Amino acid sequence: MSVTYLEAIREAQARALRQDPRVFIYGQDVGVFGGAFKATKNLAREFPGRVIDAPISEDAIVGLAVGAAIEGMRPVVEIQFADFSSVGFNQIVNQAATLYWRTQVPCPITIRLPSGGTSGSGPFHSQSLESVYSHYPGLVVMTPATVEDAYGMLLEAIAIDDPVIFCEHKLLYYHLKAEQLPTEALPAGRARIARAGRDLTIVAYSAMVHESLAAAEELVSEGYQVEVVDLRSVKPLDTDTVMASVARTGRLLCVGESWPWGGVSAEVIARVASEGYDLLDAPPQRLNAKDTPVPFHPHLWAAHRPTARSVTNAARKLLRS
Repeated sequence: MSVTYLEAIREAQARALRQDPRVFIYGQDVGVFGGAFKATKNLAREFPGRVIDAPISEDAIVGLAVGAAIEGMRPVVEIQFADFSSVGFNQIVNQAATLYWRTQVPCPITIRLPSGGTSGSGPFHSQSLESVYSHYPGLVVMTPATVEDAYGMLLEAIAIDDPVIFCEHKLLYYHLKAEQLPTEALPAGRARIARAGRDLTIVAYSAMVHESLAAAEELVSEGYQVEVVDLRSVKPLDTDTVMASVARTGRLLCVGESWPWGGVSAEVIARVASEGYDLLDAPPQRLNAKDTPVPFHPHLWAAHRPTARSVTNAARKLLRS
């Protein structure tokens, strides 16, 4: 029996509710309806009074969660689409992120953001905002790329005392499956080597890990062994694992679905260039979405984001430089 990425998220919430009476879920239509993507399906029935429907106001949703955290609760907030979190931006970056540093009172809230694009979703339901939230001290930003991490990292997010932005990719909800839920988990803040290699390091996260793995497989036929590093979380960022990989390969390609300006890929390259310039045999490169709003048309969307083909082409060019 397999488990999907979405089911792992649901099971992690159920386990957290079962184990800790301070945990509750709050968001639009998370109750009887089960959430926009059914990530809370049946949880309201199993945990009455603890899976609560919210008004259509992300500002109010996050504000309530911050207040509940101050009083000792551990809220799990579902924002229907990551894009809508901008309405609660003030509460996230000026209240949740700074609370401990202003008052020494922890703010253990988890904000689940269904992130990234899907075919036909367009500019208001497809954004990847992990780079934006990573800019602010006090926030932890997790970007799970596997079923195992969707489960283990969400449990960790709920358990720690910091506010966590949990970026779960919508495209992975039903497309990604595992044989079973994990019994152990690598801590957030630690990257993993998703594929070992010797010729080039590709650093990616979330759905782009899978595009990068497909590209690495394609390049085997050309005699190249590409190493793929899954960041797993982008704040904190595991520079040590990235640097060790670049030391082995001498080349770096960073891949992200978010826009290029000031993104995670830019931060990774900046760190490698400033701290490990002597490790590089070629200039580091990055591949991001086009610097435009996300298009509606499926063909335009496919051309807008990095894909296995565009990653392969970028990697091939860097390998031959």
